Amino acid sequence: MFRKILIANRGEIACRVIHTAHRLGIQCVAVYSDADANARHVAMADEAVRIGPAASSDSYLRIDTIIEVAKQTGAEAIHPGYGFLSENTEFAKACDANGLVFIGPPASAIAAMGSKSAAKAIMEKAGVPLVPGYHGDDQSPDLLKAEAEKCGYPILLKAVAGGGGKGMRVVERPEDFDDALSAAQREAKNAFGNPNMLIERYLTRPRHVEIQVFCDQQGNGIYLAERDCSVQRRHQKVIEEAPAPGLSEDTRKAMGEAAVRAAQAIDYVGAGTVEFLYDVDGSFFFMEMNTRLQVEHPVTEMITGQDLVEWQLRIAHGEPLPMAQQDLTINGHALEVRVYAEDPDHDFLPATGHLHYLRTPAENDHVRVDTGVREGDDISIHYDPMIAKLIVWDSTREQAINRLVTALASYRIAGVKNNLTFLHALADSEPFRQADLTTGFIDQHQNLLFGTQPENDPEDLALAAAYVITHRQPPRDSADPWSPFATLRQWRLNGEFAEPLLLKTGETVHELKVQVHKDGLRIHNGDRQDHLQATLTDDRLDVTLNGHRQSLYGHLNGDELTLFRHGRTFRCTVFKERFGLEDAGHEGSLEAPMNGAVIAVQAKKGDTVTAGQTLVIMEAMKMEHAIKAPANGVVTDVFYSEGDQVAEGAELIAIDVTEEASA
Repeated sequence: MFRKILIANRGEIACRVIHTAHRLGIQCVAVYSDADANARHVAMADEAVRIGPAASSDSYLRIDTIIEVAKQTGAEAIHPGYGFLSENTEFAKACDANGLVFIGPPASAIAAMGSKSAAKAIMEKAGVPLVPGYHGDDQSPDLLKAEAEKCGYPILLKAVAGGGGKGMRVVERPEDFDDALSAAQREAKNAFGNPNMLIERYLTRPRHVEIQVFCDQQGNGIYLAERDCSVQRRHQKVIEEAPAPGLSEDTRKAMGEAAVRAAQAIDYVGAGTVEFLYDVDGSFFFMEMNTRLQVEHPVTEMITGQDLVEWQLRIAHGEPLPMAQQDLTINGHALEVRVYAEDPDHDFLPATGHLHYLRTPAENDHVRVDTGVREGDDISIHYDPMIAKLIVWDSTREQAINRLVTALASYRIAGVKNNLTFLHALADSEPFRQADLTTGFIDQHQNLLFGTQPENDPEDLALAAAYVITHRQPPRDSADPWSPFATLRQWRLNGEFAEPLLLKTGETVHELKVQVHKDGLRIHNGDRQDHLQATLTDDRLDVTLNGHRQSLYGHLNGDELTLFRHGRTFRCTVFKERFGLEDAGHEGSLEAPMNGAVIAVQAKKGDTVTAGQTLVIMEAMKMEHAIKAPANGVVTDVFYSEGDQVAEGAELIAIDVTEEASA
């Protein structure tokens, strides 16, 4: 086995690889950018080397630098993780040229699957089912439109060199084809330097089912069951599970054998995933092959009892597959959710921030947390905003879902927007429990998944007030615990004082009044009065609210309070004085709705613009976002240029909205 490996990645996957490598007695070299100098993967590794500034193009994508670090530190092999250089043929070739083992497939296999059109041609020869479509070299718009007509609408336009949802458009009608083609080509060229498209028939109720395959250097192949990854947003997976619900044994076997044929057709070695579209009639079609370890590999590990990173290391070292197909057994059901710094209620815009408070569910045989961050870390604009993966297992799907719902309710994050409340609503929704799965699941069930948290719930406000007051209150005088001198309250000799407390949620300021009595707190909110007894121990508030006893958790950072209960997160700001409710922004300002990069500026100072006109295009989470003029006007300032990184709330462009311009 290898004595020392270098991990050419960061975050969760770097930590995951280090965990297995250390169990096998392998030393690990980490690499890090300036932004990751204090990262978890750096602390876990046996040694770590700086490779450049924060931008991935100047650090984690520098092939020459990473190869040199591996040679200098005496690493025998390089594990690429996922993302970054994991599917880069030049990196695999560079490893081989420098006497380093690339812990992944041969460069030729990566290249074969790197082009979606070429991959489909190979799969067709290997007898792997394909979705009806066009993946030829002739890219003339007229031909593409004609091929779309042959497929039958709706069709899917997909970038030949694409991934992560970029350069992808669903076209419902022939009259929408030209505009969709132009947009997809532009996005593909910007992202991959290649505007070429392939066309597929768009299945209206498809499921995304993928097969985990492994091949060794001796030519053997095996499939390790399947995963259902249908629940997605923006063509990116949100929740994954194994095995896929409702698949017959015959379908599972046929799909698995097709996946192995696909891998062996390109002389594959190592871990790979063959992705299929599975239709309601039981048919399935090859979509693409990912030539690396997948983010969702833990669900396969949980149902097979195998460590897939260990398999990667052993196969890269020349060992045969650890088992044959007939030796593989499947046990129970596993689910994984990706915990992201993002805002689900605003189109899943990525978020950044400081992890002031982080509590994860207790790990055991049923619950696993794979993460690359710790409390006190920052989620920056430079990298993917995934915080962690939460994985659960149980003997049945129903019990596994119950485990997941419970684990999500005990996962607590403050300091950065996140998707925990959304994930809890998704996992606990009846359609998901009933396995009514399609790739359009989130769009179809928006009423169940968004806006599930009542705005300005008076019970939430009462509990927030109790947390704030209890947090402020010192230990009582043991000699006379009810003495007026033993509390922080403003005691009056001949009267009862009600302390004002202002809590702001969104744009609403709530005027509460709090009275402290011997039997607890009385919270007045307009005509409503709540009676509470509350005890705060660390971050846990044990409270009886109007006779209902419950426990919840909270974190107070300055004036920012975050409460966690029943799988929901409630946030508010504590005011020490009344603030105006007017909008802080000025008319005509255009602010960045999220952290990201400016990829196009389509207006300059002095331009006259009209309402709805696209002025700036930003990119975040691998998707484009158009910033449009809110009204007619004249551009007075442009604050950023193409390529600039901007933070949420930054003013991008200023418009003078005038009567003349609006006329």
